[in-house]
Amino acid sequence: MENKYVLQMINISKTFPGVKALDQVNLNVRRGTVHSLMGENGAGKSTLMKCLFGIYSLDNGEIILDGERVSFASPSEALYNHVAMVHQELNQVLARNVMENIWLGRYPTKNGVVDEKKMYKDTKGILDELEIDVNPRAKMETLTVPVRQMIEIAKAISYKAKVIVMDEPTSSLMENEVEHLFRIISKVKKSGSSIIYISHRMEEILRISDDVTVLRDGQHIATKMANELDTDNIIKMMVGRELKERYPGRDVTTGEVVLEVEDIDLVQPMFADIEFKVRKGEIFGIAGLVGSKRTELLEAIFGMRKISKGVLKLNGKEINNDTPVHAIKNGFAMVTEERRTDGIFADLPITFNMIIADLNNYLDKGILRNKKINNAVSEMAKSLNIKMPSVKTRIGNLSGGNQQKVILGRWMLTKPQIFLFDEPTRGIDVGAKYEIYQLMNRLVAEGKSIIMISSEMPELLGICDRILVMSNGHQAGMFDVREEVTQEQIMKASAMFV
Repeated sequence: MENKYVLQMINISKTFPGVKALDQVNLNVRRGTVHSLMGENGAGKSTLMKCLFGIYSLDNGEIILDGERVSFASPSEALYNHVAMVHQELNQVLARNVMENIWLGRYPTKNGVVDEKKMYKDTKGILDELEIDVNPRAKMETLTVPVRQMIEIAKAISYKAKVIVMDEPTSSLMENEVEHLFRIISKVKKSGSSIIYISHRMEEILRISDDVTVLRDGQHIATKMANELDTDNIIKMMVGRELKERYPGRDVTTGEVVLEVEDIDLVQPMFADIEFKVRKGEIFGIAGLVGSKRTELLEAIFGMRKISKGVLKLNGKEINNDTPVHAIKNGFAMVTEERRTDGIFADLPITFNMIIADLNNYLDKGILRNKKINNAVSEMAKSLNIKMPSVKTRIGNLSGGNQQKVILGRWMLTKPQIFLFDEPTRGIDVGAKYEIYQLMNRLVAEGKSIIMISSEMPELLGICDRILVMSNGHQAGMFDVREEVTQEQIMKASAMFV
């Protein structure tokens, strides 16, 4: 009789210096199913999958794939054995094209040279099958993050994987792209392959999962059929308590106008007369579909893109944020969307990552004042409830949520007036999200102002005062959240100039 489990991970344990990341964890994945893996940041989800994928070695336990015991020494060995992983933080060769990224390390050859014709044909076949409309010869650096995410999924499928791990695959996708991903997942299931799906989005989990496993603090809490669960059940298992409200209430009265954006346009890409004002103590949201140029707008305000016309005014005075350095001096802070790519120095300690935006404050005659650094970082880490062995820990060893808190702490140490957040809760669990919302409330209560982009409509409606909707570089609407605003109204405005 065929084993109903394609994958069994039995009594898996893994310890890092100062942290027991996994403690006797079990995971049984049925054939042709979506098995969701849930838990707060730091619960052990990604560590468990990295043990499967050969990135980490096991301290204890065993892995059985298709009835045979396996132990992969590297990701390439896992891929060779038909286990693939789509990481949350994309790791692609951006200077090369789509087909080269998909077949990296296994290019088809003919007479000793790369057979580009076959590589193009095979790539086109996979992309067409998955309904991904991308030229196989397009450079990766020209593609949006969501499209690059789809390319990574196509790469996993190209290995004819029996098990595909998807780590936060929808964290940078809009609603229509999520639907596209779900169609792909349905095809994968029908082919007999299984998917281990890591996500913090409850509605997605309940919609597409067959089974759900919850981890907490490195331990297995429960595995249940998805149709036996609801959002409240999952949250309680994840955090060990009931979380009554997703968004904390706040009672902040917005004050005078602090930032005025008047008729700005860029050298590249083009905007169309973007104008808005942000008040003291306000959380100002920006919504829009991928390609609406939401991120480009924040980058322009922060000096990462050159403004060709228009004016920025801070407290009534015209300013020039020509570079990020000027923007920081003018009291701006920017938390970028791609945490791993342009947010952290993964191999360096928490201390360095937290002080880097205000390094001069910790110099004395050109020498870093370590005591001052350690005190400032320790105090900020305590304030933000960052889970870490010590401030000297390599930031790359922290969970995604704790990495994000380090980045927030970095900017808080610069004492800015205006925070620019691009998807601040992307890939973060429900408990850590709530902490970040509380932090945002704390900042605006102190008189700071926040401009934030989010692809999660309930999040924008749950924590913002007003929402600007962008559509293909145009300002498509402005909504006051205190009035009756619906997701449908925002979506309609988002598609206005598409």
